[in-house]
Amino acid sequence: MGVAQLLLVGLVILLGLCGVLVPGVPGSWLVWAAVLWWALEDPQPVAWSVLVGATVTLFLSQVVRWTLPPRRLRESGATPRMAVYAGLGAFLGFFLLPVIGAIPGFMGGIYLCERLRLGRPGEARASLRTAMRSGGSSVLAELFTCLLIMGAWLGTVLWG
Repeated sequence: MGVAQLLLVGLVILLGLCGVLVPGVPGSWLVWAAVLWWALEDPQPVAWSVLVGATVTLFLSQVVRWTLPPRRLRESGATPRMAVYAGLGAFLGFFLLPVIGAIPGFMGGIYLCERLRLGRPGEARASLRTAMRSGGSSVLAELFTCLLIMGAWLGTVLWG
């Protein structure tokens, strides 16, 4: 697979990560489709292993999401700006504190957004709790899964 195609696969994965944060966009399926495209174009055992791992991980993520409360983020006061902060926080956290940093990064992004909007730490914490209870945990589960898949793909491409 050439560099141009690898860049396109990476772009589709990034679009999928952004799509997780937008209601109605099948972000996780875009990530999976990009890994499928890569595995079909580069048919090596490690590529197929990443695809199988991505499939199993997405399936488990769906099971976890079904057990969590339904998404009612709009009713909780969540804004697109909050989604951007949460997504950037999770993305940065994923790389700064490898893998597990996505969770505090996501929550830190929501807190920072609410702190800037409301101005008081107590109100920002209360808003963070409300957002996480109203479906933020579901978004975090899906985003974390997609970040894991992206990390596996990126690691395989760079070191495989």
